[in-house]
Amino acid sequence: MKDIKKESFQYGMRSLNSRSSGCMRPKLFHDNVSSTRLFVSRLNKFTELEFHKGCVNSLNFNQSGELIVSGSDDLQIAIWDWTRYCKTPFLTYNSGHTRNVFQAKFMPNSNNATIASCAQDGQIRIGWILSEVDTKKIAQHKGASHKLTVEDGSPHILKTVGEDAVVYHIDLRESQPHKLMTLNTQKNCKVPLFSISSNPMNSCEFCVAGRDPWARIYDTRKIDESGKEVLKKFCPTELQAYSGFAANITCSMYNYNGSELLCSYNDDDIYLFHTTDSESEPKHTYKGHRNSDTVKGVNFLGSRSEYIVSGSDCGYIYIWQKDTEEIVNFLHGDNVGVVNVLEPHPNECILATAGLDHEVKIWMPTGEGFNDLEKLNKQVKVNLEARLNDRKRAPDLFESQLIFLMVRHHQRQRRRRLSQNEDGLEENIDDSSDDDDDNDDDDDDNLSMDDNDSLNDTGARCVQS
Repeated sequence: MKDIKKESFQYGMRSLNSRSSGCMRPKLFHDNVSSTRLFVSRLNKFTELEFHKGCVNSLNFNQSGELIVSGSDDLQIAIWDWTRYCKTPFLTYNSGHTRNVFQAKFMPNSNNATIASCAQDGQIRIGWILSEVDTKKIAQHKGASHKLTVEDGSPHILKTVGEDAVVYHIDLRESQPHKLMTLNTQKNCKVPLFSISSNPMNSCEFCVAGRDPWARIYDTRKIDESGKEVLKKFCPTELQAYSGFAANITCSMYNYNGSELLCSYNDDDIYLFHTTDSESEPKHTYKGHRNSDTVKGVNFLGSRSEYIVSGSDCGYIYIWQKDTEEIVNFLHGDNVGVVNVLEPHPNECILATAGLDHEVKIWMPTGEGFNDLEKLNKQVKVNLEARLNDRKRAPDLFESQLIFLMVRHHQRQRRRRLSQNEDGLEENIDDSSDDDDDNDDDDDDNLSMDDNDSLNDTGARCVQS
């Protein structure tokens, strides 16, 4: 490992000299110093926030970084004023969801008063925090909805994806959601979707990923309802052909300026693509963690996305330097065993994480620095062996298809039973969200079942659920 302290000290001194001579703006000085490897390697657990009674699946800082919103299997959404050293939330409310909350986000420029959420029940809900909390269902997927994305600067616009392969564009000023597309492969098979991310520099561009190995970028101005008019798509060559296991993407993320795309694959590595390239080969690969048991997140860290951070089934958090692919920090992040969600602070070298534990953990650069290479190497070896063993034990494709179709049939039957109990007040939303329900129910059996499909996830974020 390089001499981190010497390298970061020299870089910090150069930045300090530039700032002292007036050659560097305060914001640039702050960004340069806070994103040095010395700070990132010193990330250490600062505090734990306790309230939830189930796995915590979602974290999101507000624009200033002073507040965090969390969502959990307990169906509660909590807002924390963590900067005041309060270990309990200052506001909590029942999300209105009937199954695990998978994501909750502040709507930008809403004075922290509007929160969007999605869940395993397929509902997209909005919570308005005024004198009291009011929640409303604004869209309905016919399958779990793992992710939503908001448009930078807009308090009104969000997009959602679901395991029904549908992408919704939702404007809170309108009464009904707009179905952008249903993602189909060239074989006319639906692709259940786990992830959506918006380009921070181009509000018309977004990326979706799910139960096949391709990350697809679309432009809302050029989109068609089948999802076949792809702007760009990315996948490592070795994962494009059937290789004895079913590859899919559990999470994809743009970097700070939209020039790079990060994709985390189940039971495989994390890949970084340049969105400006015409070819789909990754520029970097990040190894060592394990992504098998849950729908795991991945993220960039640093003011200019200089680092990659991911959880792992082994309960550790891995942080790689983006350009060198070297692991620069290795943190024990979950006692039960899996770290699912990682949320970087928008302005500081601070990280919030959560997983199967019921607490939210905050990490700050207060430690002595990572130097336990022996422990890291041992865990990386264990993770690699577990991955190889799982691939050897993987069921054959035909058996997996039967299992998957049985699960889909059970989910359809459950949705039909639940729909009979829906309030008349929400009936209009259901009708709009499911314009072609009759066709879609018949088409559920056409969900992507080719060689690259992943069949080991049925929508549950928490393996204990």
